[in-house]
Amino acid sequence: MSMKHEREHMSSVDTAWLRMERPTNLMMITSVMMLKDPLDINHLKEVMEQRFLSHRRFNQRAVQEGNNAYWEIDPDFDLNRHIHRVALPGAGGKEELEEFVSDLRSTPLDFSKPLWQMHLVENYRGGNAFIWRIHHCCADGIALVHVLLSITDTEPFETKPPPERYADKEEQGIFERFFEPATELVNNTLKFGRELLEEIGHPVHMVDNARQNAELIMETAKLALMSNDPDTLLKGKLTVSKRVAWSVPLSLSEVQSIGRILGCSINDVVLSAVSGALRAYLIEKGGKVDGIEIRAAIPVNLRDKGDNSLGNHFGLVLLTLPLGISNPIERLYKVREFMRSIKDSQQALASFRVMGILGYGPNSLEQPALEMLSKKATLVMSNVPGPSGPIYLAGSEIEEIMFWVPQTGNIGIGVSIISYNQHLQFGIMADERLVSDPRIIVRHFTAEFEKLVLTTLMEPWDEEPDAQEIERFVKSTFK
Repeated sequence: MSMKHEREHMSSVDTAWLRMERPTNLMMITSVMMLKDPLDINHLKEVMEQRFLSHRRFNQRAVQEGNNAYWEIDPDFDLNRHIHRVALPGAGGKEELEEFVSDLRSTPLDFSKPLWQMHLVENYRGGNAFIWRIHHCCADGIALVHVLLSITDTEPFETKPPPERYADKEEQGIFERFFEPATELVNNTLKFGRELLEEIGHPVHMVDNARQNAELIMETAKLALMSNDPDTLLKGKLTVSKRVAWSVPLSLSEVQSIGRILGCSINDVVLSAVSGALRAYLIEKGGKVDGIEIRAAIPVNLRDKGDNSLGNHFGLVLLTLPLGISNPIERLYKVREFMRSIKDSQQALASFRVMGILGYGPNSLEQPALEMLSKKATLVMSNVPGPSGPIYLAGSEIEEIMFWVPQTGNIGIGVSIISYNQHLQFGIMADERLVSDPRIIVRHFTAEFEKLVLTTLMEPWDEEPDAQEIERFVKSTFK
């Protein structure tokens, strides 16, 4: 069979993510896992060959021709070119691992090969670290969680067969895979994008489509007309160098308890702590915080229940973070208010539509549009639910998991939250010019979470919280 016949058309949304790649913002998802016991690399390769490569996408490379993009089987595929064994310098601890992951996060993938790469780090805290990089055009975060589950086990001994059901999904047509999300509006998104570009010469038909999709069009207009985010130390010209850091695991039950006592969700609690950490960082660096509110672009899953297919099936919503509020409880309730205000918004569907339309058009239109939209936010914040119990990779228990998603345009900050095995971890990736040492923000996040824990414990919650009393308590306790 000729190479031409082995090609698959890439969906418009995946094409948009492929074309977002730029030296200062690489479009890859990066994950690091800490393994309890040493892992044999040959065994790891066997597992990946049997399970990971059963997803046909990971045998294919991305090819661009004009405005079109395709998936194409790599005729020279060699697993050894994608899985590497390395050792850390010096003490080989968390700091050295963060530096190594930062260097990998700053290094582009090889576009002549399938767009993924793995590194097995030897002798990390008596076990291993496993680093996995994959281009965002291959899959979104939710899809990659399912891939992770397909290559791991819930017991040390492997009993799981290769996940053929996921490979079968990839046999579906280009549009069929994207017509599965639950709502009719999502079902029509890519069709609308294709028709919009094909029917420039048919204004009557375009008006009909616009009328049928009035609500989403209005939401798209609102996105376009939003004011740009304020200039802070967290925005600026980007470099090719990115730095990452992550927290120690936090007790998920503690986060849940705070939310339950204060009438907030887990997301409210975490996002409030993130807001406080960014506020504290700006103050430490001499930045302005009074009255400052910034936006975070947050991915929202648009998949139908049970849809584990690869590709990108999510939209984005813009959440306001109240960095100008010093009181941790007041800030928490303000975050809750902002979260509720976007709960019923059509922003996620609107942004999904925009991505679908941009993927069909020429790159010369996509880049200015992304540039304009990226000015509306300061950071990308992603929250991924991981397994609730321990999982094992090639027989070794995974003790911790962290990940980072790419930013787009001129956004240079990424925040990641993941729950795993009854714990929650916070991670950050930042452009080195904006934040030279992201560990500072991680330390502030931990401190802000501790403030919420202690203020929750000290308050008589059968009464309304006294903001002034809380403020005095915080200032006297956290000097």
